[in-house]
Amino acid sequence: MLKAVFFDNDGVLVETEHLYFKATREVFDRKGIVLTEEMYVEYLLRRGTGAWFLLEQKGCSAQEVESLRRERNRIYTELVQSEPILIAGVEAALKRLYGKALMGIVTSSRRDHFEIIHSRTGILPYFIFCLTIEDYEKAKPDPDPYLKAIEKSGLKPDECLAVEDSERGLLAAVAAGLRCMVVPRGLTGNGRFDKAHRVKNNLAEVVEEIFKKDECGRMKD
Repeated sequence: MLKAVFFDNDGVLVETEHLYFKATREVFDRKGIVLTEEMYVEYLLRRGTGAWFLLEQKGCSAQEVESLRRERNRIYTELVQSEPILIAGVEAALKRLYGKALMGIVTSSRRDHFEIIHSRTGILPYFIFCLTIEDYEKAKPDPDPYLKAIEKSGLKPDECLAVEDSERGLLAAVAAGLRCMVVPRGLTGNGRFDKAHRVKNNLAEVVEEIFKKDECGRMKD
């Protein structure tokens, strides 16, 4: 029986991935490097390696790269404080699931960015715990974030479900022994999700699937 659902943050609960891309592309432009959507998806959303090595290949020093990283974070912070970010229908879906399954957030976001984002959404009370990149050693697609979530929940992997929007998130969940539903969105829309338990259009469909009498577990709405 399903007892816990672990949600990715960016692209699943909030619409912020395009803002991160925008901020990253801006600092790359300053060094004459065109960071395309395809490159961003490949390096950040599929491999999970980041794209800073492109600057290093162009001759930027470690100090320059770190300075650009800080500038990217500053730009991103401004964007998430001013742009609409909560995905439509998310709160209604969480409200429907609340009290029927333990819910947690497992994100690759920095804690400061995460807190700024959710100071505007009002959805954190639905979750028992939130894991950010500071809470584990290796980021997605490594299974470490989800292994930490399983440990924190006190449950078995087959009692938990992950909800992701990216290939690296899916790979992390599967490697941790979890079933994973994927809701592709925006930059992740053309991903390869053959290892997903289900692929859905939005979070409302994910929750609807959870309440069905199928292999996801028998839960009464």
